[in-house]
Amino acid sequence: MRQRPTLKTQRLILRPFVIDDACVVQQLAGAKEIAATTLTIPHPYEDGMAEQWISSQQESFESGRLVDFAIVIQDSNLLCGSISLGIDQHHTHAGLGYWLGLPYWNKGYCTEAARAVVRYGFETLALHRIHACYMAGNSASERVMQKVGMHYEGCLREHVCKWEQYHSVVHYGLLAAEWAEMKVK
Repeated sequence: MRQRPTLKTQRLILRPFVIDDACVVQQLAGAKEIAATTLTIPHPYEDGMAEQWISSQQESFESGRLVDFAIVIQDSNLLCGSISLGIDQHHTHAGLGYWLGLPYWNKGYCTEAARAVVRYGFETLALHRIHACYMAGNSASERVMQKVGMHYEGCLREHVCKWEQYHSVVHYGLLAAEWAEMKVK
């Protein structure tokens, strides 16, 4: 069994999820405001969903499809969210995805975690490109993408249907060469 990575930043530890995290994941991801701003998190977030999600992560990592990190605040050891790279090995690119629990919004944690995971994607996984998307109107997610150096790539109008309403999806991306250039500055 391959060991999943742990990353550290100034304020955060990005570590593998463990089953003991399930209760906190259900509580945080279960907030309607979280589900409303993500493409895949359901609401209500029912019993057993967090355990199932956490249990699938090792296999996804070993197959090279996904690396998922629990975002933990170093000082308090509190789990505050999740960040991941969904990897396409053939094309050497990955989709960056993340969510942060409501009590932790607007503190810079997501940007700090995203910078570390982007660095991991380019330096450790040798990815060529990292991309991300958000449902139009989620300006906080857009700011995270911009702060890590991603560039606007387009908008798919009314591309997804969530809760019987169509939403446009905005795409951002960053190439390894662009990231290396930013790193030099």
